[in-house]
Amino acid sequence: MTDSRRRKALVTGAAREGSIGKAIVTRLEADGLDVITLDRSPGCTYQADISADELPPLDDIDVYVANAGLTTMFGAAHSMSIDKWRKDLDVNLTGTFRVLQQCLPGMRERRYGRVVVISSTAGTQGMPAQVSYSTTKAGLLGLVKTVAAENVALGITANAVLPGMTASSGILSMPQDIQDAWLASMPNGFVEPADIADAVAFFASPTARSVTGQFLTVDAGDGLNTRTVTSSVAQR
Repeated sequence: MTDSRRRKALVTGAAREGSIGKAIVTRLEADGLDVITLDRSPGCTYQADISADELPPLDDIDVYVANAGLTTMFGAAHSMSIDKWRKDLDVNLTGTFRVLQQCLPGMRERRYGRVVVISSTAGTQGMPAQVSYSTTKAGLLGLVKTVAAENVALGITANAVLPGMTASSGILSMPQDIQDAWLASMPNGFVEPADIADAVAFFASPTARSVTGQFLTVDAGDGLNTRTVTSSVAQR
């Protein structure tokens, strides 16, 4: 950026206390950004369903953090209804794209922008019984690569953060037996929302000006091969 105004950031899906979105807002504000929020729930700057509602003007946004998304459409590939499939796609993919289209023209005109998409390890590993969610999170990675390539000469970067199982308000509201089962399978416990916010802050910062089209996994080591029969030997 060549002007002296504070950078302006938009974070979607940031209304809920204890959420990844809230943690991102807190971190970006601490870094000196002017942060606005957009969510379908009250308690944010703009209240709207990003998949269907008319969106506010966003041509002054310098940093777009695409965090809004659904994780509630449970179903396997052989049994999920088309309505549930579409609901995840409408919000996680189409909604993210609709907001991006509102932000990109201003970024391109100013020749500056940061696009940070919150995907998921489900997008690279898959997740049984969440076929639509995993598909959308994989699709977001293709979006990031394409936007990065289309705007690489215009001072605009696009990157993705892939959280593992995170101790957000949504996860912590699950029944305790489900939480315990997750924790039993993880080598280092849940990721904290602040950990995701730190990764976002890096991609949004001037330090990352040469980093684009990249995916950063933040999963506390859950994706490592720590469950083989030789794992116990390695700890001796």
